[in-house]
Amino acid sequence: MKHILFDLKGCPFELLDDEQHIKITLYKAVPETKSELLHLQTHKFEPQGVTGFALLAESHISIHTWPEDGIARCDVFTCGDECEPEKAVEYLAKELGAKSTSVQTYERE
Repeated sequence: MKHILFDLKGCPFELLDDEQHIKITLYKAVPETKSELLHLQTHKFEPQGVTGFALLAESHISIHTWPEDGIARCDVFTCGDECEPEKAVEYLAKELGAKSTSVQTYERE
């Protein structure tokens, strides 16, 4: 089992504050990890920010955005030998226009 916590920094405000973009990006990140999507939920905050959660058969992907700071804080937790959570990190960073990414990876028992 792998649990990856990561911050995407330097992202454009418009992408981080767009609930539909966050939802589509999460949806498309799931097959990147070789996981099965069970449920996808997002919520738009006022005046800005979006939280999204993809419930996977193999665990989850979550994202919380702070558009005013250009930051998205995310995690991908997967179990199973076939999953590739690192691919979701790469995909989300690309789709959210991150200028830098800080990553912490944990092996869970």
